[in-house]
Amino acid sequence: MNVGLLVEGHGEVSSAPTLVRRVAEFLGLHCAIRTALRVSRSALVKPRELERAVTLLGNKVGAGGAVLVLIDADDDAACTLGPELLRRARTARPDRRIGVVLAVREYEAWFLTAAASLRGKRGLPADLEPPPAAETIRDAKRWLAERMPRGYSPTVDQPALTAMLDLEQARASPSFDKLVREVRALITPDESVA
Repeated sequence: MNVGLLVEGHGEVSSAPTLVRRVAEFLGLHCAIRTALRVSRSALVKPRELERAVTLLGNKVGAGGAVLVLIDADDDAACTLGPELLRRARTARPDRRIGVVLAVREYEAWFLTAAASLRGKRGLPADLEPPPAAETIRDAKRWLAERMPRGYSPTVDQPALTAMLDLEQARASPSFDKLVREVRALITPDESVA
């Protein structure tokens, strides 16, 4: 299954393909990430830009391919913004399977949820504990930076932490669990997203 990713951050351009491949393998499935296209979140929520990007990705993945939009919810309610983006994306490419996942607050909240699996890695403390309610933390990047001696860089640390993240631990995050369900639904056409 060919998958095209639409992401918002520079770090996600290299980390999201790794994450989606890992999730597919975790599910016992296979996918080929054809491209990760970065478009700023501010542009994606405006009319026409999301549609343009999804149309482009739909062309790149070909017939039978899928497009996954993976962005941060920031301060928006994922349960409101996600369905709206999905409706717009499906209108733009009704001939492709489309999924939308919003990381509640931000992608890095998934690292916080599975912090125990990242102990001692990338300079994180060996006794690192996940904070309670990681998806409620306003600035997960800062939370990580405060615990890393040299700080946190999305373009350097995000891909590395993505490769080390324990996916089962990360599923304690509702938005990460949504990602797992969405990847399953996109790659296995007869499955529905719960």
